[in-house]
Amino acid sequence: MTVLVFLTALVEWSILLYFLATNLTHLALILRAFFSIRNYLDAVGIDRLDTAFETSHFKPITLICPVYNEEAGSVASINSLISLRYPEFQVVVVSDGSTDATLERLITAFKLQPSQRVVRQLLPTQEVRGIYESAYVPNLVVVDKANGGKADALNCGINLARYPLVCCMDGDSLLENDALLRIARPFMDRPDLVASGGVVRPLNGCKVTPMGIRGIFLPDSWLARFQIVEYLRAFLFARVGLASLDSMFIVSGAFGVFRKDLVVAAGGFETATIGEDFELVVRLHRCLREEKRPHHITLVPDPVCWTEVPEDFRGLGRQRNRWQRGLLETLWRHRRMCFNPRYGRIGLFSMPYFLFFEALAPVIEVSGYLVFVWALWTHSINGTFAILFVYVALLLGVLNSVVAVVLQEISGHRYQGLKAWMLLLFTAVVENFGYRQLTVWWRLKGTFDWIRGKNSWGHVKRRGLTTHPAPDEPPQG
Repeated sequence: MTVLVFLTALVEWSILLYFLATNLTHLALILRAFFSIRNYLDAVGIDRLDTAFETSHFKPITLICPVYNEEAGSVASINSLISLRYPEFQVVVVSDGSTDATLERLITAFKLQPSQRVVRQLLPTQEVRGIYESAYVPNLVVVDKANGGKADALNCGINLARYPLVCCMDGDSLLENDALLRIARPFMDRPDLVASGGVVRPLNGCKVTPMGIRGIFLPDSWLARFQIVEYLRAFLFARVGLASLDSMFIVSGAFGVFRKDLVVAAGGFETATIGEDFELVVRLHRCLREEKRPHHITLVPDPVCWTEVPEDFRGLGRQRNRWQRGLLETLWRHRRMCFNPRYGRIGLFSMPYFLFFEALAPVIEVSGYLVFVWALWTHSINGTFAILFVYVALLLGVLNSVVAVVLQEISGHRYQGLKAWMLLLFTAVVENFGYRQLTVWWRLKGTFDWIRGKNSWGHVKRRGLTTHPAPDEPPQG
């Protein structure tokens, strides 16, 4: 019995220390990111973006937008892309074997005609069935190809890209009007820059016109509101914090700019994985480190990509399940990098961070909750442990979320009005009691699905972009 008590206490305190390390690490990254963002905004605050790009260092961009059965929002999304502020860019839309009216709607909206353009096979892809261009929108190319998945569609877009930088994004996302100017600016200053990521935020609740976003509002859905806080905490501040340590390990597939030549040299996006964005960034780090080539990957905190997030539990669960499987798959594929000094900060810090605080988190966190409940049930729980567990597992999580919302308001708020800000603050508290535990469960299920070899993408139902008329602005296309 004494041995059992000792082992139980050992497990309890080990899990408690893990929760403490996780939350304090996240808090440290959030605080570091805040100061990094403030320094960045001070440095670029007096810049005129248009003037900055009137130099010989300016690089044109090709935007690659894969779509699959996106008839509900594809026209609005492409309208917003072709109206972006940027000196010279090309938009390549890849219909990846869509079975709905996506292609037909694009042909009608932009008056597309079949093109005889030759596709250079820099990267292997599924069969290209047709290419369409428009005399009315000369920088738009639409490709119809056999279905091969998002990675295959991105590779097809790279084959058609005419410019040295490629911006990869999702078909259901919208960029702010000056987002390209902001995300591409680091490429002018750093010749060793490989990739630049932007900020991804939930689009739900925003007012969308044919010209893009014209009003930023909180959604009615609590599930979508929880994800707003989650994106602030995990996808803005945590990643900016990693970038400030020169340990950027992931560029979101919804909005990221890459050097085309290096992506092609690395073999393009991996079609045999469900986490193609994460895997490509890790592979770029690996290849360049092995070649001993200086390189840098960053995240720019002010260009924003707005994307629709799931508003139903089934769709959200499938998404988080897929993210977890993609994370585990990539870490396993490149496991030789972990703790390997040959790969510098990526091998000694980034890989262990994502392994212990991301990949293994669902298993350890669920184990912690089960041990806590079991100890309560058997009346064997230590009073000090119980108090510390509630504080570390829940209240520190609340602190992280609240700090993320407050710092977002200080560094550059988006949601207007005191009411919206207070509601977001309240959401930051509530999401720690039920929602975060639910996401941990979905990720745990994703872990077991990965162990079993499940490799399906998992369909996520979306409402599509609902556009509102903008009578004072001429529609595009």
